[in-house]
Amino acid sequence: MPKRRNIFLDGLSITLRRLPAFLWTYAFNLSLAFLFSFSLNRQLAALLNHSLAAQRLSSGFDLGVIGETFLHLHEGPAGDAGAAIGHGSIPLYLLLYFLLVPGTLFCYQTEAPARLSTLLHQGLLYFWRFVRITLLTLITSALALGPLFFFQNQWADYIDERLVGRPAFLCILAGYIILFLVASILRLYFDLVEVCTVQLGLNLRPNGQPDRRIRRALGHAWRMLRTHFSEAWPIFLFLTLLGFTAVVLTARASIHMLAQPRVWPTFLLAQLGLFLMLFTRFWQRGAETSLILQNPISSPSTTPSPVKIDPQCAIPPTPRQPSQPLTNEPISDPEPAPPSLDEPDPGVFHHNPTRPPQ
Repeated sequence: MPKRRNIFLDGLSITLRRLPAFLWTYAFNLSLAFLFSFSLNRQLAALLNHSLAAQRLSSGFDLGVIGETFLHLHEGPAGDAGAAIGHGSIPLYLLLYFLLVPGTLFCYQTEAPARLSTLLHQGLLYFWRFVRITLLTLITSALALGPLFFFQNQWADYIDERLVGRPAFLCILAGYIILFLVASILRLYFDLVEVCTVQLGLNLRPNGQPDRRIRRALGHAWRMLRTHFSEAWPIFLFLTLLGFTAVVLTARASIHMLAQPRVWPTFLLAQLGLFLMLFTRFWQRGAETSLILQNPISSPSTTPSPVKIDPQCAIPPTPRQPSQPLTNEPISDPEPAPPSLDEPDPGVFHHNPTRPPQ
């Protein structure tokens, strides 16, 4: 029996061995950020280039001015166009997600190098399966988290009427922590579903086609979550909090550097936080892949089922004759069977005396 590996360290090893998949994803995210920041830059320039209020942003960091600026973005000359461009970023981001994530999971589970062509090709093969999984995720999350959000709002109203200050903040925060924990369990489950879906696609069904049954992935992911919950969930939470902490720390440092004359140190620091957060997300994927690889989905049996025969229509088998020894002698023509009559036929042996002699 092979020794069981720690999914935390093995997930890190898988992520580092397939590091180009992470780098390509980061490069595409950065490109999208640059592409859709042009409209925001144009809107901000239309509002602030000829306003004295912009001095409170260039010489310092005034949260009030920033908040008011974003409230009036839609009033600029490029407001509608910028909004249209901003909304167009969502479908493009989802398209890249449905292409890069399946390709990354494929490279994690196989020895294929994480080239861009491999990522995109495998993403196309799993595209519609991941669309269906995303729709299932949205429906399940709405059914599970919707009532919790409603009760959280009721709880917050109840606390506001009775408590103030730090006790009120801590009580409301406890409700949001519960929401976060439930959402993390749902996210972990559907992450496992995606990993199982890619693994199923590597197996062939008895008809020779890849296994595309999402229901098998749902069932196996549920068994893995239930069986290895105490191992997988703490690792998932730790990596999530680690990435969130990196973003918070770098964002805090970036805010303190906003009044500097140069912008690129702030940009690099903010990108460092996003880089680390994205890396922890890929580390989560590696840990989930390690868990599924150590507990693979059993391949369906390809043995055909026996054919049932009606005993009333069954034909009794003919007894097997003993085999004759092989010889090199030619086989002679068989003699005709003897007549079955009791006496010879008189017509055969009748003598005709009138026949002329030869």
